[in-house]
Amino acid sequence: MSVTFKKILRKSPFDKEGTGKYYPQLITWGKPATLNTIAKQMKEKSSLTLGDIKSVLTNFVEVTRSELYNGHAVNIENFGVFSLSATTVGTDTKKACLPENIRWVRINFRASASVRPNLAATRAEDRLDFVDLEQQLKALNGGEGGSGDGGEVPDPNPGGGDGGDEEAPDPTV
Repeated sequence: MSVTFKKILRKSPFDKEGTGKYYPQLITWGKPATLNTIAKQMKEKSSLTLGDIKSVLTNFVEVTRSELYNGHAVNIENFGVFSLSATTVGTDTKKACLPENIRWVRINFRASASVRPNLAATRAEDRLDFVDLEQQLKALNGGEGGSGDGGEVPDPNPGGGDGGDEEAPDPTV
């Protein structure tokens, strides 16, 4: 598994004179996985129907939400723990500490060790490799492009489409 990163120049808000430093920033490609796409992948790995899997996932979301809203944390073994946290306003007295002081509530997720990325993993299925976007684009463009300054990176497909008019080559030849 590989995750692509790009190099971003960030300046410190405390050092107005500084030139800044480059930091790797992870890139998320394409559209996010949806309940439907996840259900289809799960169907390929089980004997359940697509409808059964979608039903279970939908019910899981509803029950998890209900448990959280009833004040419980939800621990999914080998996945992680869902819990609520609140942003609040403090008061000088206990009596003035009321529900109106809760500004908003967030759902938090704390991944268990079994799914948390391990940068030192040696097994192929657990290893997370990082790919430099500039190097990836240079390889796609035959060694051209990529300014190396961490700025804008050219679009590897500036036409916006893949054409689609050509016949696909026979992979057996």
